[in-house]
Amino acid sequence: MTVAALFFYLFSAVMIAAAFMVIAARNPVHSVLFLILAFFNAAGLFLLLGAEFLAMILVVVYVGAVAVLFLFVVMMLDVDFAELRQGFLQYLPIGGTIGAIVLIELVLVLASFTTAPGSIANVTTPLPPGMSNTMALGRVLYTQYVYLFQAAGLVLLTAMIGAIVLTLRHKVAVKRQNVAMQNARTPKEAVELRKVQSRQGI
Repeated sequence: MTVAALFFYLFSAVMIAAAFMVIAARNPVHSVLFLILAFFNAAGLFLLLGAEFLAMILVVVYVGAVAVLFLFVVMMLDVDFAELRQGFLQYLPIGGTIGAIVLIELVLVLASFTTAPGSIANVTTPLPPGMSNTMALGRVLYTQYVYLFQAAGLVLLTAMIGAIVLTLRHKVAVKRQNVAMQNARTPKEAVELRKVQSRQGI
C-alpha cells in the first residue's frame, strides 16, 4: 500500500465517521464541530486528487465562514432543542419514507454508472500544458459559468443578511448607547449639584 492510498483511507474513514456524528450528536454545537472535522478531511481528499484550490476554498469558506457562522447563530439564538424534538416521532414516518426514496435513487444511480472510454485519459492529463489548476478553474468560472457564479454570490449575500437579521434582536430592558445623544449633552444636563446638609445623606 502506497502512502497516498494510506492517507486516502485515513481521510475517508475519519470523514465518514465525522459525517455520521453530525447527525447523531445530540448537542448542535458538537454537530458543528464534527462538521468542521469532516470539512478538513474532505480538503485532504481534494489535495490527494490534485485539486488544491478546491481544498483551500473548502477550508477558508466552509470552515472559516459557514461553519463558524452557523455555530455563532446556534449559540446566539439559544434555541430550545428539547422543545423542537417533541414532534420528532410525529414526522418520523414521512422522514423515513423520504430517506428510503433517496437511498433507492442513490443505489440506482450507482448501479447504472458507467465510465466513458476517454474519461480515464482525461483524468491523467486534466490540464493543458503551462496552466495551473487554479487558472483553469478561474477561466471556466468567469467565462462559461459567470452568471451562475454571480447568482451563487447573491445567494450567499442573502444568507448573510438573514443571519444578521436573526441575531440582531432588540430587547426592551437592555440599555443601548446613543452616541449622538451623548455628544449633545451639556455640563448642566450631565452633572447635578445638590447641597447636602451636615450629617445627612442624599
